[in-house]
Amino acid sequence: MELLMAIVAGILFTAAIYLILSRSLIKVILGTGLLSHGAHLFILTMGGLGGSSPPVLTDSASDFADPLPQALILTAIVISFGVTAFILVLAYRTYAVHKTDDLNSMKGNDEHD
Repeated sequence: MELLMAIVAGILFTAAIYLILSRSLIKVILGTGLLSHGAHLFILTMGGLGGSSPPVLTDSASDFADPLPQALILTAIVISFGVTAFILVLAYRTYAVHKTDDLNSMKGNDEHD
């Protein structure tokens, strides 16, 4: 199961890098979202998918899931949601000012220095 999750995380990383290297600002934002989802899946996979009981310590539980990767992923999801919302607001403002989302046309030149 870990091998399948590692392959899916690799596919997410590949798609994210492809989108981040594009010219459209919206594709860059989608790429950062995919990159964060790939990182979440990678952290969960490296934390181990084993454990037959929930992470509640009782006297009878001997093989339980590790709660630390789950807590880290939950924190990372909240942070990535906030960053994505901030980037979307910046993209909206950029589109309102420049009337384009093409990054090459928004590139500055040296004539204004």
